[in-house]
Amino acid sequence: MHAPAVSWFASRGWTPQPFQLDVWESMARGEDGLLQAPTGSGKTYAAMGHLLSAAKASGVPRGKGRLRLLWIAPLRALSSDIAEAARAMVDGLGLNWDVGRRTGDTSAKDKARQKKTLPEVLITTPESVHILMAQKGGSGRLADVDAIVVDEWHELIGSKRGVQMELAISWIKQLQRNAGRPEAMVWGISATLAQPREALHALIGHGRGHIVRADIAKEIHIESTMPGAFEKLPWAGHIGLQLIDGVVDVVERHKSTLIFTNTRRQAEVWYQALLAAKPDWAGLLAMHHGSIAKELREWVEDALHDGRLRAVVCTASLDLGVDFHPVDAVVQIGGPKGVSRMIQRAGRSGHRPGADSKVHFVPTHGLELVEAAALRKAIQHGDIEPKVPLMLCWDVLVQWLCTLAVGDGFHEAYARASVRATHAYAEMERDDWRQAMDLITTGGAALRAYTEHQRVTQDEDGRWVMRDRTKARRHRMSMGAIVSATMVSVQLKGVGLLGHVEETFIASLEEGDPFVFAGQTVALTSFKGLVAKVRKSKSSTGRTPAWMGGRMSLSSELSHRLRLAWDQMASDQAELEPELQRLMPMVHIQAERSLIPRAHQVLVETLVDHDGHHLFMYPFEGRKVHEALASLLAYRLSLLSPQTFNWACNDDGFELLSDQPIRWEDVVDNNLLS
Repeated sequence: MHAPAVSWFASRGWTPQPFQLDVWESMARGEDGLLQAPTGSGKTYAAMGHLLSAAKASGVPRGKGRLRLLWIAPLRALSSDIAEAARAMVDGLGLNWDVGRRTGDTSAKDKARQKKTLPEVLITTPESVHILMAQKGGSGRLADVDAIVVDEWHELIGSKRGVQMELAISWIKQLQRNAGRPEAMVWGISATLAQPREALHALIGHGRGHIVRADIAKEIHIESTMPGAFEKLPWAGHIGLQLIDGVVDVVERHKSTLIFTNTRRQAEVWYQALLAAKPDWAGLLAMHHGSIAKELREWVEDALHDGRLRAVVCTASLDLGVDFHPVDAVVQIGGPKGVSRMIQRAGRSGHRPGADSKVHFVPTHGLELVEAAALRKAIQHGDIEPKVPLMLCWDVLVQWLCTLAVGDGFHEAYARASVRATHAYAEMERDDWRQAMDLITTGGAALRAYTEHQRVTQDEDGRWVMRDRTKARRHRMSMGAIVSATMVSVQLKGVGLLGHVEETFIASLEEGDPFVFAGQTVALTSFKGLVAKVRKSKSSTGRTPAWMGGRMSLSSELSHRLRLAWDQMASDQAELEPELQRLMPMVHIQAERSLIPRAHQVLVETLVDHDGHHLFMYPFEGRKVHEALASLLAYRLSLLSPQTFNWACNDDGFELLSDQPIRWEDVVDNNLLS
């Protein structure tokens, strides 16, 4: 059965690896499963190889529009690379199948064609799957599928987008059972998962599945960029431009480099700074993030594939799976805040079986060197963040039921059975289901008096449908689980769409104000509706947009390793990581003036100055935890005596500031931290 795939591999000088053969054999038995393998090891062909090879071996003709393989990726940037890999194997096997993509970037013409006939292989995103199901006949076309592959499952599990996938897969299987057809095989792919068994159950629901782990050791080397003298380390900021010479050196020593930043604003700043430092890189340096226009992103991806670019400054838009063989160096600007994210980004270099990965870490301030050392230890010990599947997300369920009603409608018994079959809603009670149905049909107890919230009604066949076209159109326009601010299109005179920025940023500009976007300086000429028209500006300065979601927090696993690193420095152990050795002069000063917290301790410092009374705490648990601790501690202190606080936090700790003394004794005596 798999001889065609083996022969095609041989024609390209490859030999199927044991984990690829394991996946093919498992699929041949009709099993669901999860593949866990390092980045660049050949996961894509492992997941699609069986279906394509079996079709060739059995002499299956062209599918006449029947969907055979549904491939779901969390990022649209992945779809181009996966489609190229699929076309290569389809053409190599002589299958004469269509390979198509369906994302937010797909043209209206292609979407219209897919509305009539789906390709045999469709690469899409979770949101686009739901949009297809919201079309008349959409669920039926998807129910023809033989296999469903969810790529980079670790990026979806633990989020509401993951719950969306659980619901869609379960509904497809329900429709297949109703029609008496074999259920589609479901497979997940991931490079980094701490709890694969739980991840598998979340993907396939109540059924049993097979976990395949690739026995491939991939070394990841972290090398930190540090100035020659300790005194030159920056002690504040989040951009890191003080070390730009080190980044330039890395780029010049390699043929092609990906420079990862944590935010889109940071990418814009670094792109401009690198061009200013190396003007001769114009045309060889590019930028890639999700707010840049599709045409620009695709040009960057193609140029990177072809080896025409020296470096690309990018965000998480190029984190996952995109197969850029020419890339031989990765730079990480600032702490990635998570072990899995660092592994993923490091894997962009050495993106082929058997190759090691190397990442050059550039701290944006001195203390991030501790994070670099902690990351290295965490990777060596396999401390990967567990992804906990979400349970009982009622907002996602209500949206899902409206999606089914907008499409072909649903019979309540079938819909409830498919929902209960998912991991997310396995514990759903009958009262919970009744409340969800009540919300979509009457608006619920709170909105029952408003007719616009009475969206779904039952037709003569007992099927629940959304008849009102206006309400259906409104639902299709608001589907999804990604939270974002209102976006404004930026149109450059004589060029066209540059990309999108948040409305709040554009609204803060006056006509003629310059700002930096998509790698160039432009000036606002008009802002009407949700379109900002701009012209090229000769100004050498300008504001840089900021986007919602730019603040990331340390993961618990990395926080633990961070505390161990401080503990190691506190004990003055001989064998320190290079980054910790560089920080020892600062550690000695801190030990003289205060102390270095051990792994089981929390450092508390107080200070009185012209601003007021300060209390600093350093749990090293990440920004999100510190935000909660700061507000909780301020509230509890205010209960002891009326007092006003300001608070601030970062990944290392938090500060409370008051115009009145903050008595630490009150915190301890009243167990305010319990």
